[in-house]
Amino acid sequence: MSSTRSRGDLCPGALRPWLADDGLLVRLRLIGGRVSTTSLEALADVAATYGDGYVHLTSRANLQVRALPGSDGALAPEVLAAIEATGLLPTRTHELVRNVMVSPQTGLAGGVSDLRAMAAELDSRLCADADLAVLPGRFLFVLDDGRGDLVDRACDLGLVVLDEHTAQLRVGSHPGPVVPLAAAAEQLAELAHAFVVRRGAGATAAWHVDELADPLVAAVAPDPRFTPPAPPLVFGEVPGGRHQEVPDARLDAQTVAHLTALTSDLVITPWRGVLIPQENS
Repeated sequence: MSSTRSRGDLCPGALRPWLADDGLLVRLRLIGGRVSTTSLEALADVAATYGDGYVHLTSRANLQVRALPGSDGALAPEVLAAIEATGLLPTRTHELVRNVMVSPQTGLAGGVSDLRAMAAELDSRLCADADLAVLPGRFLFVLDDGRGDLVDRACDLGLVVLDEHTAQLRVGSHPGPVVPLAAAAEQLAELAHAFVVRRGAGATAAWHVDELADPLVAAVAPDPRFTPPAPPLVFGEVPGGRHQEVPDARLDAQTVAHLTALTSDLVITPWRGVLIPQENS
């Protein structure tokens, strides 16, 4: 279906904050929800020093800080510098397009294939393509490692792992071709580029793959190995670690200090929780 919108998307970023009632709101995108404790501690300090004192979790496994100072639609320079110092703003040009959700337990327990390296490769390819800087901030990649936890998540582009060597792409709301797992990140980046070429220009340009007048690729039937949806990851002890619920999807300084004392890396989950890997807990 084609888009009938009259404006571009307004998803917030560090360089394009959203003006809320309590000040400026910034969203920081994590690849697969992964964040080092060093970065999380630094972001909590930004929230305590300049914002409302909380690091907020989103349903896309990203982080937000709100109530930040600024003017004319931009953060105060010292706030932007503090955010960059966290390491969570690796690119200024492509910060809005790094929306990559990945099965949170991938590489820790279960799943058919560890997608951490693929997710990093996809991020690298997205950021290396100058044309992809105009991808809408709502454009979403979803990578399911074969366990089915993200297979029912709506996405623009994504994949479901079928076996150790192959995956079936997801192109909008339809299954796409089956591809070698080793080539999947490249193919997803190429499809994102094709979307940018075809989405149109100006305020009426498409935000999502399903809004294109003609499909990016022909829809195919789901492969027989295509994983059925699995329920959300429960809170508590789980294979690979502990999934901690975050009340109100807000981390205060005390909770951040507790989490970062347990591990060197954490995984923010799409269920507004934090996965503490067992190997470090």
